[in-house]
Amino acid sequence: MPSSKWIAWPTREALSRVGVPRVRIALDVAVLAGMAAWAMSGAYTSGFFHGWRAVLPPLALLCCAAAVLRYHRTTLANRLLPSLGLLATIAVVGAGAYAAGAAVPSVVLWISVSVMAMERLPLAPGLVVGLVTVALFPLTQDNGALAAGITVGSVLLGGYSLRLDAGARGAGFLLLAQERAAREAEATSAALDERARIAREIHDVLAHSLSAQLVHLEAARLQIERGPAGPFRDQILERVVAARGMAREGLEETRQALSALRGETAPVEDYLRELSVADGAETAVTGERRQLSAEASQAVRRVAQEGLTNVRKHAPGAQVGMLLAYAEGEVALEVRDSGTTATAGELGASGAGYGLLGMRERAELLGGSLEAGPEGEGFVVRLRVPA
Repeated sequence: MPSSKWIAWPTREALSRVGVPRVRIALDVAVLAGMAAWAMSGAYTSGFFHGWRAVLPPLALLCCAAAVLRYHRTTLANRLLPSLGLLATIAVVGAGAYAAGAAVPSVVLWISVSVMAMERLPLAPGLVVGLVTVALFPLTQDNGALAAGITVGSVLLGGYSLRLDAGARGAGFLLLAQERAAREAEATSAALDERARIAREIHDVLAHSLSAQLVHLEAARLQIERGPAGPFRDQILERVVAARGMAREGLEETRQALSALRGETAPVEDYLRELSVADGAETAVTGERRQLSAEASQAVRRVAQEGLTNVRKHAPGAQVGMLLAYAEGEVALEVRDSGTTATAGELGASGAGYGLLGMRERAELLGGSLEAGPEGEGFVVRLRVPA
């Protein structure tokens, strides 16, 4: 066996109770309770613990129980010296019981120390502690060297068996955790591949189509401008220019969606500032800036677009302010316009439109919320999503 195996701690999975069946835990508790009852019975039948001394066995039992619980924590943290000190405390209590003439409690405590050392300490110090402790067993027995040797061997073998059992359980739990991590990584990779495929399809179909529309609309605009002036020409030109603007906006949004699918989005606050410049809005950012998930970032972008689109439709000329707030565990966006008394009713009705309805559904799918409605003389859209 390599030397490292003698000084290496058992794995954290082996030292913890993770994955231990409830039946096994109940059995361990029953065994410990039985040993405690045996030790207490042996203490009171020794003839020493009477009168005021009758309180000593319960106090010693509580002290040992506290040491065992602490020992579990120190070994889980791989702290050797404190663990040895706790085992020494239990062994000293056993020595005190032996000095008082109570052989049974001393045997129970020394056996417990040996088993715990073999089970949870690095193998080399565990074996040393086990040998030192079990060497005290012959003091409590009159059955000869053979019986004492069998007892010593059985205790050490039992502790080592528990160590192997815990190691096998820990290895199985670790293997299961690794398998789950591999499956999650595989699912993530498959999702990224699918998103990349969707991005390619959108680019090949929608982006190319919008680009072609822009070219044709620009050509139509130039031809209309060369025609004879008149109200009809001006109306057609206005419609073509508007259609060209809508196509350009659609192409830009498509490119942003493609970037989001590929995980290449720019910081959301930069996007909001660019959007606000185009619409003459004011943008403020509060809180500690951090990288948002693609879903949360896309939700903020879409709600900002929809909010500004509603302002252009129903409150043209109104002052607009956007506030992006980074909070603990979430990010919030508020789009507020000044509105006018004449357009307040229209704005209230716009909150039931399909655009904001879709944004509300997007937020709820992410575990967030979206509120939209008139407030004061204007209209407010508030988005909250986990981030």
